[in-house]
Amino acid sequence: MKFPSKVTPYKESIIAKFPMVLEKLEKKDMAPGELYKSVKNKVADIKEFMDIMDCLYALNKIELDGEVVRYVG
Repeated sequence: MKFPSKVTPYKESIIAKFPMVLEKLEKKDMAPGELYKSVKNKVADIKEFMDIMDCLYALNKIELDGEVVRYVG
């Protein structure tokens, strides 16, 4: 997981990518695969996407409802 530090600038950290995922989910609920397809050109790989999802879930910004990811707000 890339967090901002002396070595990793904020723009390259996963925290900088939270808004792009949340913007997609604000518009509509999505399946995880659909969400990944919509942001895959902006993330390095599936691991980075999963790190973003893990952090957003831990921060209570998203929830998984069955097969759908939902923005909590």
